[in-house]
Amino acid sequence: QVQLVESGGGLVQAGDSLRLSCAASGRTFSTYGMGWFRQAPGKEREFVAAIRWISGRSTYYADSVKGRFTISRDNANNRVSLQMNSLKPEDTAIYYCAASTSPVYTATSRAGYTFWGQGTQVTVSS
Repeated sequence: QVQLVESGGGLVQAGDSLRLSCAASGRTFSTYGMGWFRQAPGKEREFVAAIRWISGRSTYYADSVKGRFTISRDNANNRVSLQMNSLKPEDTAIYYCAASTSPVYTATSRAGYTFWGQGTQVTVSS
């Protein structure tokens, strides 16, 4: 059992920055990777960014956020962050933190994650 809690969301203007944080607790020793997904009203939940928890620190990004968002991890504190720069109105969504317990770790697929947080709202105005 892993619990995930997101924080850092808010309302900003286009071009601004936000930093999201996800704190993990519970049986985190079984975590192989963590990622961020987002879901806008009426749309499917989509992949944003991910990072390996073991076997290196490889990162993965959706094309829509590459170059603007940066994912990082703090293993000692079981925390993963998402630095979001140059925010666009299209980034408006609820952002979810997720953890994978699969040794294979399919980083960019929603199906590759077992545990999910409740989400934090990010709203970017024009």
